[in-house]
Amino acid sequence: MRKDKNYHLTDPTWCKGCGNYGIFAAFKKAAAALDLEPEQLVVVTGIGCHGRLNNYFNSYGFHALHGRTLPVASGIKLSNPSLSVVGISGDGDAYSIGLGHFIHSLRRNINITYVVADNRIYALTQGQTSPTSEMGYVSVSTPYGSKELNLNGLQLALASGASFIARGFSGNPTQLSSLIEKGMKHKGFALVEVLSPCVIHNKINTYQWFRKNIYNLDDDSNYDPGDKMKAWKKLSNEKKIPMGLIYVEKRPSYEDLVFGKRTEPIVSDDLKVDAPRLEKIMEKFK
Repeated sequence: MRKDKNYHLTDPTWCKGCGNYGIFAAFKKAAAALDLEPEQLVVVTGIGCHGRLNNYFNSYGFHALHGRTLPVASGIKLSNPSLSVVGISGDGDAYSIGLGHFIHSLRRNINITYVVADNRIYALTQGQTSPTSEMGYVSVSTPYGSKELNLNGLQLALASGASFIARGFSGNPTQLSSLIEKGMKHKGFALVEVLSPCVIHNKINTYQWFRKNIYNLDDDSNYDPGDKMKAWKKLSNEKKIPMGLIYVEKRPSYEDLVFGKRTEPIVSDDLKVDAPRLEKIMEKFK
């Protein structure tokens, strides 16, 4: 059985107190619980403070362009379904420039896990308002307060056909690791949003603020995560933020529908074209 340290490649260099440390710790613990070989796992990150994680995590890794985490992760999974693929984005990477990919990945139900670190600000570029910043939020990009309604990523996910929705807190890595582990076991697209404070640029949504404004659905024995309407109501609550496993359903993954009973991954196909076949193809263009 592997331990957390098996996935620790090097020490992170995030700011002291950054929520990404909690995500890093939880992710290592989840991978260890699943007893994955590092070469069985691919971590795809986007642009943002979170994007350094694949430099610190011992696995295959790919640092994608801004907003393009999911296309890369999807391509890797479809070409080699035997790999466990985890995409990691921030709220700007996922819910702004990458929003189109986010919605279509949800409805396709590709078998990948998507961790969204939501610090409610663009931290890497020194503190601009993000899609999840609350209306009225004052930053260098909105000095008179944001005039836009903040985006509820999990409501959007539920409306877009998500088959697994969870929310964790980087200040509670024990619960977060359990949610990531469940997401990686789920057959289909698993979204795990993480409330992850930026201690440098966001002085509103701090660790203390989140602890006062969250509650844990996992502690409610009467809550059924298979009930979509109940999940919608919980996500519509503007006073308190629900945490834990919010929604899950079973349905075929995109790979199952596309590849059917195919046993060998595309990556193992012999793509060489011999001379007679090439000549036959070229004849069609004469």
